[in-house]
Amino acid sequence: MTEPKRIILGITGATGAIYALRMLHVLHELDDWETHLVISSAGMLNIQYELDLNKKAFTELADHVYDINNIAAPIASGSFTTQGMIVAPCSMKTLACIAHAFSDNVISRAADVVLKERRRLLVMPRETPYSLAHIKNMQAVTEMGGIIYSPVPAFYIRPQSIADLVDETVGRILRFFDIPCDELLTPWQGIKGDERK
Repeated sequence: MTEPKRIILGITGATGAIYALRMLHVLHELDDWETHLVISSAGMLNIQYELDLNKKAFTELADHVYDINNIAAPIASGSFTTQGMIVAPCSMKTLACIAHAFSDNVISRAADVVLKERRRLLVMPRETPYSLAHIKNMQAVTEMGGIIYSPVPAFYIRPQSIADLVDETVGRILRFFDIPCDELLTPWQGIKGDERK
């Protein structure tokens, strides 16, 4: 039997828990992918407030769940092979911790591991406007090989609902990890017309 591919999902105290929930739904349906979930205490507050879900209802979609302070979790070691990590949403505090390798909990430690092992890290910062400190931290993460993906909606897809906007963003993020999700995406086809005129 082929070993499943592992993806780490960190959820922190910024608005946008709906993105993480949709990712978990998509990954839950894929037999060859295994999710490793960590939620900060502020992240859990947002889940409860924004989605009206308790911890049990939210985490049952994940294959493995770790306490934010469990520094002995498998994902805290480079010897535990994963395809990478997504931090969505990512608070500015967590972004700063990742940018400066300040591994104060399992989310920032797992992100540090992903970067040092040269695996893929994608961070979805949820803040606006950005201060210079935020921008410098995003620059630092980018220079270390991480991907900064702010959830900017694509209106050319002519969304009919919030779900359409969420799906488009989630699809684009999962595509960075070669996770099958074509049904979530509406690729740009260009504007039809005779260009010979």
